[in-house]
This record gives sequence, structure tokens and C-alpha cells, in this order.
Amino acid sequence: MAEFARRHVVVVAGGISHERDISLRSGRRVADSLTGYGWQVDLRDADASLLPALAADRPDVVWPALHGASGEDGALRGILEALDIPYVGSRSTSARLAWDKPTASALVSRAGVRTPRSITLSHDVFRELGAVGVLQAIASEHPVPLAVKPARGGSAQGVTLVENVDDLPRAMVAAYTYCEDAVVEQLIRGTEIAVGIIDTGDGPLALSPVEIVPRNGFYGYEARYNAGETTFFTPARLSEEQSQAASAAAVLAHRALGLRHVSRVDLIVDGAGTPWFLEVNVLPGLTETSLVPQALSASGFDLGWTYAELAEQAIRDHSA
Repeated sequence: MAEFARRHVVVVAGGISHERDISLRSGRRVADSLTGYGWQVDLRDADASLLPALAADRPDVVWPALHGASGEDGALRGILEALDIPYVGSRSTSARLAWDKPTASALVSRAGVRTPRSITLSHDVFRELGAVGVLQAIASEHPVPLAVKPARGGSAQGVTLVENVDDLPRAMVAAYTYCEDAVVEQLIRGTEIAVGIIDTGDGPLALSPVEIVPRNGFYGYEARYNAGETTFFTPARLSEEQSQAASAAAVLAHRALGLRHVSRVDLIVDGAGTPWFLEVNVLPGLTETSLVPQALSASGFDLGWTYAELAEQAIRDHSA
């Protein structure tokens, strides 16, 4: 196993998003893993003291573990770029593309990965054109079953699966609670999987796909972060051909969005074995129930070694 220099890393977690608690759990897991490799680790919240501390005591690298907008929309990454501090994860421009689900889907579709038919609607459209007329137009062109979700956000907050058209208004309200824009898309039936991607300098590598089987049939917030609510199969119960196709689609999505270091691509593999892109996460959860740590372990990677190598790659990329 490779030896690492003793580094000073600042793990940024917490913040004020709806995913604060998950961010704190992810941050602690990363901090514990890197501490186990002898690194000097500071776990800091994203508050007014963060930037002065980074400027005064410049770390070797920052590991952003902020979920939600402040950590995944490119803003924090852009500030770290302005401060000229290395950080783990995708650059600010790529993070912004991935954070906006309609934009990400369009770019990934253009690269050749199947994506569900969808329409994106702002809250203003409902106010200006009238909810009844807008919903009737949606229902005529996008028959149920549908998935309705915020155009920007994570952890499946505000996501609703619509089996009956009468439930569409409630689903739109739930999505608008988290974002001013909502995506209404074709619901693809099949095997739900997540493919973690890591890149430590040799190009993006797809980890073993993780199959997701929620107890209540929907991989929502509670199912993601409460032990026992979801059964995971790693590797996913796919044929070798299907697994390879899903991994190839995940790598293609990662490349199409210009991501780096680590990401998680969420897919549905339909009955014909075709992988469909749902979304990508540039800052995947790293809690005890999260999918990327499960995939790393199943693929034979030590978590602490992998996190240290990703941080080292961030330093190498910055130097280059």
C-alpha cells in the first residue's frame, strides 16, 4: 500500500442547506479516514470564519463535503479557485453544469446516453399561465407514470413518483418547495443502480454498480439515510453485458460533464438492458449508508487509501 506524505487537509461540512446533517456525517467519515493515514485534518463548518481561516493558514488541500447548493453548484469551488487552494472534486464550471439537472441531461444525451423525455417548468409559468392549463398540457404530452423533481437539489428531496394524473399538482408543489424550477420526466421502469466513478490520475474508473431496492419502492430521503430502509446489492444483479453497458454509460456521463476525481452517476437499466441516465452527483454522500463507500469496498479499495489518493490527485492537478 502506498505511503502518503503528512498533509494538512481541511474538510468543509455542514452549511445551511436542507442536507446539512448528511453533510456533517459525510465530512466526519472523510476526516476519520484521512486521520487514520496520519494526516492533519481540520473539520470546519461553512460559516463566516471559513475563508479567513483558509487564507491565514493555507492547507495543502480542501475536501468539500458540503451537500446541497453551496457545495455542489460550483460556488465554493469558485472561491477556492480564487484563493488558489487545491480541492477535491470537479471544477466550478463542471459542477454548475451537473448541478442543473436539465442541463446535465441535455449534455449527457448529446454524448450518446439515453435520457427520459422531460419538460422543465418554472414556478413563474404556473403563476402566469395558470396551473390548470399548464397541468393539462403536461398530462397530454407526458402521460403517467412520471417522476417530478426539483431541477436543482439532492438526496431526492422534493421528488415524487406520479402514478395517477390527479397526483400531479401535489407533486409539482413538492418540487417547488425546494427549487423554482421543476422537472417532469418519463418514469423508466427497471433496475435502479448507482455507479461511482473515481479518477486518481489514470482516467475515470467505474466502480462496481450498486443496485438499490428500497423497502417502500422509492429511494427517497428516508430510504437513503436510515439503515434498514433499503437493500443494496453490490455488485448489482445485472448480466455482465448489462453491467458493462451501465459502467460505460456512467463514464461517458462523467466525461461529458467534464467532471474529475469522484462522482456518482444514477441510472435505470430497463427490461431490455439499456441504461438510462437520471442524474449525476459531483459530491456523492460518504456516510455509512452511502453508495460510493459501498462500491469502493466491493471493488476492493480501502476507503482511507482512496480518499488520501484522491486528495493527492487534487494537489497534483493544482500543481499541473
